[in-house]
Amino acid sequence: MRIISGLHKGKRLMAPKSLPVRPTTDFAKEGLFNILNHRWMFQDISLLDLFSGTGNISYEFASRGCKDITSVDSHFGCIKYISKISEELHYNIHAIKADIFKYTKMPSRSFDIIFADPPYDFTLQQLEQMISQSFKNGLVSQEGVFILEHSKHTDVSGFERFSESRRYGGSVFSFFQ
Repeated sequence: MRIISGLHKGKRLMAPKSLPVRPTTDFAKEGLFNILNHRWMFQDISLLDLFSGTGNISYEFASRGCKDITSVDSHFGCIKYISKISEELHYNIHAIKADIFKYTKMPSRSFDIIFADPPYDFTLQQLEQMISQSFKNGLVSQEGVFILEHSKHTDVSGFERFSESRRYGGSVFSFFQ
C-alpha cells in the first residue's frame, strides 16, 4: 500500500498479513482523488471512513491535509494498525472499533465525506441500508457526499440519492448526495 499524494507522497506501508482486508488499489485511489481534488479543499472537511481496514483511504486524506478523520472498522487488528500508523505519521485519525450498522444508527455528528468500502459480497439490501441510515441519521452533512466502493458486478444506480458512478478496473465508486 502506498500514499499517492500530499505530505507523505510515495510512502509505502506494510499492513500485517493477518488483517482481513482488500485495500483499494493505487489505480482506483488515484482516480477517486482526481475527482475529489476538484470538489473539496481537504483541509476544510471532515471524513468518516467506514470499513476502513488498513486505513488506506484515511491516510490519503490525512496526507492531503484533512485534519478531521474518523476511521471505523469492526476488526480490532485493523483499528490497532490504523492507530499505530496515525501516531507514526502524526495524523489526527480517530480510530473506532464498531459494527458499521450500529455506528450508522447513532446520530453523533455529521461528516462532509463518508467513504465506505464494505466487503464485495454484501447484499444490495445491506448496502442500501447502510447508505440510507447514514443520511437518515444525519451522518452526511447538508452539502456532503457518501461514496461507496463496490464491485463492478454490483449495480446501485437505483438507490435513493444516487448521483453518479466511476469505474476503475474491477472497482466502482458510487456517489450519493
